Amino acid sequence: MKLIKFTNKGIYCIPGKFYLDPWFPVDYAIISHGHADHAKWGMKHYLCHDESKAILQHRIGPDISIESLPYNKEVIVNGVKVSFFPAGHIIGSAQIRLEYKGFVVVFSGDYKVKNDHLTTPFEPVICNEFITESTFGLPVYKWLKEDELQRQMHNWVLNNQSKNRTSVFIGYSLGKAQRIMKLMEGLDDLYVHSAIHNCNEAIKTSGVLLPDTKLWTTDSDKKDIQNKIVIVPPALLGSNMIKRIPNAATAICSGWMQIRGKRRWQSVDAGFPVSDHADWDGLLTAVKATEAEKVYVTHGSQATFSKYLNDIGIPSEEVLTEYGSNEDESSEESSKDTTEDSKTVQAS
Repeated sequence: MKLIKFTNKGIYCIPGKFYLDPWFPVDYAIISHGHADHAKWGMKHYLCHDESKAILQHRIGPDISIESLPYNKEVIVNGVKVSFFPAGHIIGSAQIRLEYKGFVVVFSGDYKVKNDHLTTPFEPVICNEFITESTFGLPVYKWLKEDELQRQMHNWVLNNQSKNRTSVFIGYSLGKAQRIMKLMEGLDDLYVHSAIHNCNEAIKTSGVLLPDTKLWTTDSDKKDIQNKIVIVPPALLGSNMIKRIPNAATAICSGWMQIRGKRRWQSVDAGFPVSDHADWDGLLTAVKATEAEKVYVTHGSQATFSKYLNDIGIPSEEVLTEYGSNEDESSEESSKDTTEDSKTVQAS
C-alpha cells in the first residue's frame, strides 16, 4: 500500500491529503517539533503536539491556525488515523504515526533514545514503514551517559570558578538551551539570553517545568554574573555581547564535539558532546524496535546508515529532504529567535 510519497514540498500523505513537516507552504501541515527546519511559516493550518503549540506560535506567529494533541490520542484526517508518540528530541517533539486500512507509517522527525530527564522519553512504535533521521548515523558517534556528561560539565564550571571565570555555554534557544539548564540545575545561578528566556516562557505556558533561570542582558550588572553560568545562542559566538561578560570561558554544546579539531570551534575554550539526536547505537535500537518492513533514511549520513541497514537485512532507502540539523550553525538562521539574536549583536 502506498500511504506516503516524497515530494518537492515535503512528505505527503496521499489519502490524508496533508504533509509532514513540509518545507514549502501547504494547506495542512502536521509538525513533528518546533525547530526551524521542521516547522516553517506559511502553512494554512498546523497540527502538532500540545507542548509544541505555544512554541510554534512564538516562533512562527501568534495568529497561525493551529490545533494540538497529546501523545497517544488519535484524530482522523480524511480517513487516516493520526497520532503522536514521544520522540525524545526536545520538549514537544513527536513521532507522527499514520494508519490507513491497517497499514502503518511512522515519521520520526528528529529523535533521541536516551532519557535526558526533561523531554518525554522516546517510545518505539511498531509500524510497516519507518522514516528515520541519520544526523549522527556513523559508528564514531556514541554519547556519554547523562551522569558522566553532567560530571564533566560541572567540573569545567567548578574549575572556571576557582579561576574567577564566568562559564558561558553556547546552545540553541530551543532544545539545547533547556538541556544545558537541566544539566546545570542546582550547581549555581543560571543566566540566559533573552532569546532563550522568551523560548522558556513559551514552553512554560504548556505546563512544562523548567529549571529556574535569570534573564541576562547587556544592561545586567557584571558583578551579578561573575563566576556564574550563562547560556547563550550560537549567533552570539564571538560577538561584543559575549566579550562584555567578565572573564568569560566559553563552551560549545553540540554532538559534533564528539569529533575534535573542527575549525569553527577553535575560538572557544571547551566543547561538550551534548546532542538532542540519537547516536549510532540509538538509531539502530530505534529502527529495530519498530520492526518495520521498510526504512526510509533522511537527513544526515543517509548513505552510510541506509547501506548498513540493508547489509544487516533491513530494507532501506535514502530519501533527500530539506531538513537540516539543529546541531549545525545554519539550521536556525531563519528562526525568529536567531533574528533577534543578530539584532542584539548588531546593537551591542
